Amino acid sequence: MDYLSRAAEAVAAWREPAPSHPALEPDAARLDAAWSEFVERMGTSYPFHHPRYAGQMLKPPHPVAIAAYTAALHINANNHALDGGPATSAMEIEVVEWLAEMFGLGGALGHLTSSGTIANLEALWVARELHPDKAVVYGANAHYTHSRMCAVLGVQGIEAPADVAGRIDLDAVEALCQTGGVGTIVVTAGTTGTGTLDDVARVVSFREQYGVRVHVDAAYGGFFTLLADSGLIDGGPFRAIAGADSVVVDPHKHGLQPYGCGAVLFRDPGVGRLYKHDSPYTYFTSAELHLGEISLECSRAGAAAAALWLTLRSLDLAPILSAGVRAAQAWAALIRESDVLTLHREPELDILTYFPSGTRASAIDAASERVLQAGMTEPDPVFLSTLRIGRDAFAAAHPEVELDVDGVRVLRSVLMKPEHEPHVPWLHERVSRIVRS
Repeated sequence: MDYLSRAAEAVAAWREPAPSHPALEPDAARLDAAWSEFVERMGTSYPFHHPRYAGQMLKPPHPVAIAAYTAALHINANNHALDGGPATSAMEIEVVEWLAEMFGLGGALGHLTSSGTIANLEALWVARELHPDKAVVYGANAHYTHSRMCAVLGVQGIEAPADVAGRIDLDAVEALCQTGGVGTIVVTAGTTGTGTLDDVARVVSFREQYGVRVHVDAAYGGFFTLLADSGLIDGGPFRAIAGADSVVVDPHKHGLQPYGCGAVLFRDPGVGRLYKHDSPYTYFTSAELHLGEISLECSRAGAAAAALWLTLRSLDLAPILSAGVRAAQAWAALIRESDVLTLHREPELDILTYFPSGTRASAIDAASERVLQAGMTEPDPVFLSTLRIGRDAFAAAHPEVELDVDGVRVLRSVLMKPEHEPHVPWLHERVSRIVRS
């Protein structure tokens, strides 16, 4: 399907023709030269769309999202206020309701954001406003944004250790809660390093015991909630999100969206009072809720809401997510039988961690780096990433390896494209061959 032609046809149907102005017309020769350079520069990008790219959590958005975003850009709506984007604001409200239902948070207050980082910032800002003199606890396995956002907000951030399975150590967290100095606990539903799931249900139980808030960073893993009852993954952490106070998810990851699309949801709509502010020239077109009244950001792309709305109306995400999980499980099975690769952790979602087999940590670290670089320079390349594992965590997972360095790089593959599933044998063969060379 020619999605971009559909976008152009849509624009022609609802965008009123307007006169042009000579100042907006680029010089033809200058444009041609710049366009040629642009095409050449973009040609150096990695093939994120292809199964051979199995490195970072990167992939192009779905063509449906591209078409909607492209069409909506012709209006360039701003979802800060209803008069800036009446159509796309309504779409944003609908997609937020969809996300809330997915998490079992019907009636939640929420909105789209420009990123998961900003979404987490808003969740921690609300936490600070409700517990101004108490600490935020996050795990050593959590995304680094939480420590940074605590610094930005002037909140005490406490890093709890990770256990041998790579989850936040909840015994250590509970001990902190018992001091009375903790206001909010951050748990992760799908770490960006290994895809590990924290025990969200146990943390939710701390709400009643210790009066803390629970924030779930599901920026990476949130959409796997759709597979909670599939048997493919451990659905318990995702079902428990319904008992949390706030949750963040990034549609620009498993929601098939362009960058610039995160989301934050609050179980209690009453937190909207914390955003209250006055803008004498903005909120005048309607007595209904303007999205800017419940957001720290001001201007936000209405095109992001349009793209997510059309995607969710057009596609079922569960089969796409399932393919990535099956791909990670299939590759893990091949690695378990391999004589040159060792599995670091069993995949919980669609992220796989593994390394060239060896008996000394320094040799494994060097081999991982060599495979990473060699893969990108192959005539038929494969693109991977690496993850640094701390000494203690690596020793706990691989006691047979001599620890002669403080940390070890392992190979990491994010199999988030459904196209990865049928290419697992190819990926395994290619990586194994590079290890042997």
